[in-house]
Amino acid sequence: MNLIKQSTVIILLLISTISVFSQAKTEKDNLSLNDGTIGEQFDFVIKKSGDFRGTNGQAYEAVKKSWLYTLKAHSLDSLKTIKKNLNDTKVVVDNQAKEISELKSKLSNTQNDLDKTNTEKDSMSLFGMQMSKGQYNFLLWTIIIVLLALLIFFILRFKNSNAVTKLAKKNLAEIEEEFEEHRRVALEREQKVRRQLQDEINKQKGA
Repeated sequence: MNLIKQSTVIILLLISTISVFSQAKTEKDNLSLNDGTIGEQFDFVIKKSGDFRGTNGQAYEAVKKSWLYTLKAHSLDSLKTIKKNLNDTKVVVDNQAKEISELKSKLSNTQNDLDKTNTEKDSMSLFGMQMSKGQYNFLLWTIIIVLLALLIFFILRFKNSNAVTKLAKKNLAEIEEEFEEHRRVALEREQKVRRQLQDEINKQKGA
């Protein structure tokens, strides 16, 4: 049983190896000087180059000049394409870098505007001065307390002045009443003195 399994594995390995070699051979047979990558074109030139020996018995390899010119042209075209792609990539990278710089600038401006908005939201303006809400509330309540204190002070002063005025009026009324009483008494006394004087004159005349 184990022999059958081993034989099966060996057969599968042989089939895979033959398939790989067949594929490689097909790819080599499909090599062309005008198709494929630069590496494949070099492989074509190397494969098609002929071997010969010189008069001195040294081995040489012969390559057609037309193949070399074609290979050179293809190589230069590939280099041009690579250079163009690099330039295009550089332009794209530069544009992206510029866009990133602009986005960073916009982000910085947006952050500054946001910080300014938060500062204005957390602060109040009074008489053109910018102050925090805490300072604003403290100043506002201080002004209110001072105004209330002044109001209470003036109310007390008014009540005190009113009381003084009432007392002064009362004292004036009492003085006027006393003055009227004194004038009445003085008038009665004067009339009495006149009557006495008249009586004395009458007596003198009668005597």
